[in-house]
Amino acid sequence: MRIDMIKGHGSGNDFLIIDEITNAYSFSEGERAALARLLCDRSSDLGADGILFIMKSEHTDGRMRVFNTDGSEASMCGNGLRLVARYVCEMLGFKEAIIETMKADLKVSQQQDIYPKVTTYQVEISPVSFRLADLPLNLNADNLLNKKIPELSDTLTFSALAVPNPHLISIVELEHLKSELQKQLSEKVNQPNELFPDGVNVSFVKSLSPGSIYVNTFERGVGFTNACGTAMSASSLVTCLQGLNNVEERINVYNNGGKVQCVVHKNEGNFVIDLIGNATYLFRAEVDVDLASENFTVHSKEAFTEQDIYEKLQIEAHAYLRGAGL
Repeated sequence: MRIDMIKGHGSGNDFLIIDEITNAYSFSEGERAALARLLCDRSSDLGADGILFIMKSEHTDGRMRVFNTDGSEASMCGNGLRLVARYVCEMLGFKEAIIETMKADLKVSQQQDIYPKVTTYQVEISPVSFRLADLPLNLNADNLLNKKIPELSDTLTFSALAVPNPHLISIVELEHLKSELQKQLSEKVNQPNELFPDGVNVSFVKSLSPGSIYVNTFERGVGFTNACGTAMSASSLVTCLQGLNNVEERINVYNNGGKVQCVVHKNEGNFVIDLIGNATYLFRAEVDVDLASENFTVHSKEAFTEQDIYEKLQIEAHAYLRGAGL
């Protein structure tokens, strides 16, 4: 089969975008998983953190499904949603839209550029739950907020929440970020284990200054990634709960792929997070795929020029992180 696609990224978290609204594709569930495993392989001519399937929705402007490199489906992806927001808004000629995701219908909108000439979108991250059963996390407690998990560390404290992807977050110091601890913890909770039977995204967060944090994430089904949108959103919320940042104020969230901004909103005890950042296109491609033989060839590839501009944002973000000792 021949498939048209766009490769893009949000904060260096890169995806292949497949449009099922204007193209007459018909994929089985098995084919979606197989496509993700095949096309996202970093040793291939494409390579990505996952595939974004953009589909028709019966009640919103579009529907997003996200498949990771291992073929698993994610319930939500903040960086990917920005790309889907851009694609759907440009296709329909809208400035804002509603996108159906696995757990919720989410508001998205075009925003003022986060950096000059860097296409920027804001997406809603919700629902937010602190119930351990929603991750799930098997502990004898209803929630986990800034507490120790002795099975994982004698010194670090953790917070757990679903947004709706499951996240385990620890606010750490530089020494922890420069050690192998995050890798060891992440691999432990994403292999067969009693605490997290379905695995979990693990983020180490460093407070840099009021209004600025650094987030490093081991993403379930992917591994260490340049950025994870739901992790950055969840991390921003955790820093507000711990008094490091404030709700209703923009938080600069630095990551290995650049920078985004988050705003945490609280309404009658419920939280919603706005994730604001780039939606950058890298190239358009036509790909001939033979799933039976697990092979594909890139028929054509046309590069966009947007990455050159985005790299200027990256340079500034990385310089800021170096100044902070990261």
